[in-house]
Amino acid sequence: MIIGTKATSKGKDLYPYQIEAIDKIFTQLEENSEKEKYNLLFQLPTGGGKTVIFSEIARRFVYNRNKKVVILTHRIELCKQTSKMLNEFGVNSMVINSKVKKLPTDKEYFCYVAMVETLNNRLNDEDIKMENIGLVIVDEAHYNSFTKLFKFFKSGVMLGVTATPLSSNINQPMKRNYEHLIVGESIPALVEKGYLAKANYYRYNVGLTALKIGSHGDYTVSSSERLYADSGMQIKLLQAYQERALGKKTLIFNNGIKTSRQVYINFKEAGYAIEHLDNTTPSQERLRILNWLKNTPDAIVTSVSILTTGFDEPTVESIILNRATRSLTLYFQMIGRGSRVLPYKKEFDVIDLGNNIARFGPWDGEIDWLKVFRNPDYYLQNIISDEDLERDFDYEMPANMKELFANTTEFNFDIYKSYEQVMRAGLKPHAVLEKSMEQHLTMIKENSHDLLSARQLARALEGDVIHRVKKFAHCITKSTFNYKKWLVEDYMSKLLAKTSYIDFDSED
Repeated sequence: MIIGTKATSKGKDLYPYQIEAIDKIFTQLEENSEKEKYNLLFQLPTGGGKTVIFSEIARRFVYNRNKKVVILTHRIELCKQTSKMLNEFGVNSMVINSKVKKLPTDKEYFCYVAMVETLNNRLNDEDIKMENIGLVIVDEAHYNSFTKLFKFFKSGVMLGVTATPLSSNINQPMKRNYEHLIVGESIPALVEKGYLAKANYYRYNVGLTALKIGSHGDYTVSSSERLYADSGMQIKLLQAYQERALGKKTLIFNNGIKTSRQVYINFKEAGYAIEHLDNTTPSQERLRILNWLKNTPDAIVTSVSILTTGFDEPTVESIILNRATRSLTLYFQMIGRGSRVLPYKKEFDVIDLGNNIARFGPWDGEIDWLKVFRNPDYYLQNIISDEDLERDFDYEMPANMKELFANTTEFNFDIYKSYEQVMRAGLKPHAVLEKSMEQHLTMIKENSHDLLSARQLARALEGDVIHRVKKFAHCITKSTFNYKKWLVEDYMSKLLAKTSYIDFDSED
């Protein structure tokens, strides 16, 4: 597949911050021009126009330095988008995809755009020889799959471009492959100047201590599926959508295909317009769904590992993080899908069901990217643990649950304060749980009329019980999963047993 137009010497109009970034990059290159090989990294937020910037840089290399340019991507969609942008800049380009076995000799191309795996195979098989290459641009440079190609380009400039200069592989920091980082305009500045939409945050506390962390440094799919495919979390997601995103064009990000498909079923049964996408969805079906998303005002797309890069739909109004992640890059990629501005869209919503905002801070907060680049280990080691995040969470009873306890005015019970009182009184720590149980029994009595209804209400309190037990376990510094599980089971067993002694005829 060959994509190209006749080259011209004219570029496109750029925003002031984009021009400033390009000038900084060329200044840095000039200062290191004596080096035979120089690797430079550039950071700019999602939505800031990285493709526009490196297309202009490619144009200048072609016309001012008479050198060819290679642009590397990790997805075919990014290849097509990049080639289209280069054409708009007047740079004659060729996409090297799986159909291209050899480079044509009868046509002159100034720029090659290629997927990393395809180009790696062609270069290893010596099917393709590239000459007069002055610049290699690595898009989404935080992916480490690109490093295998570095050996083929032993001279010239290597320019990595990313929104988050933090390697996808914790064992291969980016500072190992790039000598210097240039930081572009920040998200807060782009929001303030109107280049990106303002984010409105809605957080729903979720207990995540059952999640497992894999060798790649993020939560495993299997443990995420167990949590988020569960009926309780599915109900919580649906309620969050109804409370905060009803009628808005929405993307839901998940960490497992089973979870996403269950989201699709539940929303469909609730009467909402929704489609599911994952990396196994056929290309034609994917195109159909994305076209439907573009043209349907209240469309919902639930997805897994497919819409974080190479996708741009400015009309998206709401982002739901129906997953937890320890990847700062993924966090910014997901939220960034909603940050594009339109004449009628200056804000968008972020609904977090994975404690991600508490873990990383707001998407539009300030981040010292130079510090992250230089000290990635320090940054990764200081990510807030789920235990610490959940320590100060207040349990929020779902609206449908509160309806079961309509006669109750006080739902909260301060475990930490009760623990201090119990310790000062010289009582055993478990007296805290007894006091908590008394309050739960009061709630049950206020809202039940017989033993059957009392026991139904007791079982409905399990979510609150789990939350209180976690705080109690922290007080006594015993936090193993099995111990907390036993405490919850013991609490629920005693609570159910105590409902047998409620005097339903009493007015007290």
